[in-house]
Formats: sequence, C-alpha cells, structure tokens
Amino acid sequence: FWLKPLCSGSVHQATQAGYPAVFPTPPSKMPSKRRNNGRSKHGRGHTAIVRCCNCFRCVPKDKAIKRFQVRNMVDASSQRDLREASVYSSFTMPKLYNKMIYCVSCAIHARVVRVRNKKLRASPEGRIYVRPTFGKGGG
Repeated sequence: FWLKPLCSGSVHQATQAGYPAVFPTPPSKMPSKRRNNGRSKHGRGHTAIVRCCNCFRCVPKDKAIKRFQVRNMVDASSQRDLREASVYSSFTMPKLYNKMIYCVSCAIHARVVRVRNKKLRASPEGRIYVRPTFGKGGG
C-alpha cells in the first residue's frame, strides 16, 4: 500500500483546501525487455567479472557472451605438407580450442549474436542459437 503526498505544501494546507492529504497509488512496475534482464544470475547477488577478449571491458561472468573457437593449428597447405612428410599414416593434427568471451556490444558488432525482435526474444525458438552461415554451402 503506497501513499503519495498530493501537493508540495504541508498536509495541513491540503486538508484545508478540501483535498485529501494522501491518496493510495498502486506500485508501478518497470517494463522489462528480457525475461532474465540480460543475465543468468538467478538468485545470486554478485558474480565474478571477466574481461572481453576484444575491448577488454569488465563484464559480469553471467552476462558475457561465451563461444568456443575451434581452429586447426596449421593452415590447409602446411597440413598437407606435414601429412606427406609424416611417418604415421593416420595422424590427426591437434586442434586449437579458444574460449572467446565478449561483452554485449562487441558480440553484436562482430555478429556473434544478432538483434532479435520482441516476438522472437519471447518465444522459445528465439532462444535457440542458430549459427550464421556467410554464403557457405546450401544452394
């Protein structure tokens, strides 16, 4: 039950003028853009900070956008040379695994994540991560 003063003057002046001194107003709830407020910290008061790999900004660990980058240690032409010079017939080259941590602005700028409209943000199929293909394959 919230009470709000009617005018900037004293309560006595307001009641003399015939107005009620206070009147009840319902608590107003701010609109929320996302169901989780852009974080996944449910129930925790504070989370550790991590640094963005692009701009080195401090980002809460639960808010940061995290992606694994899997690359070959050597490029394709060098890999072919190594395969020909190798003694072993079935030797697989090890891969390089990097965990990339982005702040929201760098992730949007680098197209790691995309801006989605309100309907897609709310629906369950909008929460499924679809990896973008930039002109590779498919037609």
